[in-house]
Amino acid sequence: MHILVLMLALMTVEPAFAGADASKPIKLVVLGDSLSAGLGLSASDAFPAKLQKALRDSGVDVAMTNAGVSGDTASGGRDRLDWSVADGTEAVIVELGANDALRGVDPAVTRKALTEIVTRLKARGIAVMLCGMLAPPNYGSDYAAKFNAIYPDLAKEFGVSLYPFFLDGVAADAKLNQADGIHPTAAGVDIIVSRLLPTAEAFLRPLRGQ
Repeated sequence: MHILVLMLALMTVEPAFAGADASKPIKLVVLGDSLSAGLGLSASDAFPAKLQKALRDSGVDVAMTNAGVSGDTASGGRDRLDWSVADGTEAVIVELGANDALRGVDPAVTRKALTEIVTRLKARGIAVMLCGMLAPPNYGSDYAAKFNAIYPDLAKEFGVSLYPFFLDGVAADAKLNQADGIHPTAAGVDIIVSRLLPTAEAFLRPLRGQ
């Protein structure tokens, strides 16, 4: 009799725990370089902060960590992965590769580093969204073809979410970039967030069964 009462009690409590878990913010890390870190901007104008607000406004509650490091390559992001992405993280948006492209890093090196990042995150049970980058034209079409293929190839290989080009709608627009012509202004970040938001929502909502 006591066992039956205990089982009934557990059956009653279990949904409450499930509901509590579902109501917790998703622990999200943006692993990136200066583009996402917010170089030249206030913390509140940086991509992670503005994305967090946009997601919350759309009903997706996230606890955001800005793990952007200015100057980082994909290899740099890989090398600091374990301490940049804390235990308990549920999802990571990977925004790396811009510095590789600017410096003409061998696309095979960038591909290897991003592959290791995705592999290690998935092994930890962490959902991954890749933000693609496009190579500048000065290294030629062969380099661009090899570099630009990295992100869609990895998204397909590992079955992870992909936003094809992080700077879509902002790159090469002087009004939306700072004086260096590379880093977005606050208005530029607004455009990045608005364009990326549907992909981020589709990426995150399944983590809470939405």
